[in-house]
Amino acid sequence: MDSRGLIIGMIILLQTTVGILGNFFLLSHYLILYYHECSLKTTDLILKHLTMANTLIILSKGVSHIMTAFGLKEFISEIGCRFSLYVQRVGRSMSIGSTCILSVFQAITISPRSSDWKGLKTKAPKYIGLFLSLCWILYLIVNIIFPIYLLNKKVKSQNMTKAKSFEYCSPGDRDGIMDSLYMALFVFPEVLFSVLILWSNGFMVVILYRHKKQVQHIHSTNVSFRASPESRASCTILILVSFFLTFYTLSSILNACIAFLNSPSWWLVNINNIISMCFPSFGTLVLMNNAPTFSRFCFIWIRNKKSPNFKVAM
Repeated sequence: MDSRGLIIGMIILLQTTVGILGNFFLLSHYLILYYHECSLKTTDLILKHLTMANTLIILSKGVSHIMTAFGLKEFISEIGCRFSLYVQRVGRSMSIGSTCILSVFQAITISPRSSDWKGLKTKAPKYIGLFLSLCWILYLIVNIIFPIYLLNKKVKSQNMTKAKSFEYCSPGDRDGIMDSLYMALFVFPEVLFSVLILWSNGFMVVILYRHKKQVQHIHSTNVSFRASPESRASCTILILVSFFLTFYTLSSILNACIAFLNSPSWWLVNINNIISMCFPSFGTLVLMNNAPTFSRFCFIWIRNKKSPNFKVAM
């Protein structure tokens, strides 16, 4: 294995390790929170599903890319490759879907009480869980089209040299039917979700700016001012969603370049692999760094473990 393959392999291995540990601790946090409180806030519920989607991406995409970088291309069978692609697509679809739901829900939450969204503020939390479950069912069904189609389609070995991707477990040659399905079932919904994310982010920025202006007269040299919990939560979500949009946009651009180039360079393909792994791997660090409730609840949990007689106030 050459030095460049070793460098890429080590970077993706680092991303995968950090991502698995971060998502594991975040999922553990939500499980502990649910165990003690028997319910989750709507935002925490969405973040739990987002974490699960990112975990699927890391386990499927990260492992296959590590094997590619270290030259272990024959480790998984063809069926295993198709299953890995299926898991990647489900995780990617749920990741952007959950991010969109999170951004739109937070925009509804902080909207003024006098706005036209007053009714949605009370109704939205009741249906978020159902909507997330329907998204999982929909994407599990829709994404299975591609593994079945690719397994039924016999691709001759001489045609494999025409594939536009150097990735292990890549989809291989594509035709008009597959391109049309991909555009209708994935590209168009993802573009729509991206527009909704941008709109809701812009809306939140405007609301937070107006709120800051309204409370400035309260702030004085004698009275300390602290941002409201909703404002802090909105800022955390803005950072997370902006982080997602940045790497998602870069990955989409690179994917388009790889699709249109007859012979994309080795570096272009692997840089795209690294960028596509950034949000699933490091998005949890953004949450843990900007959410004081995470560290506070971990402290309470540790204290409970050390003090068996301590009871949580209900």
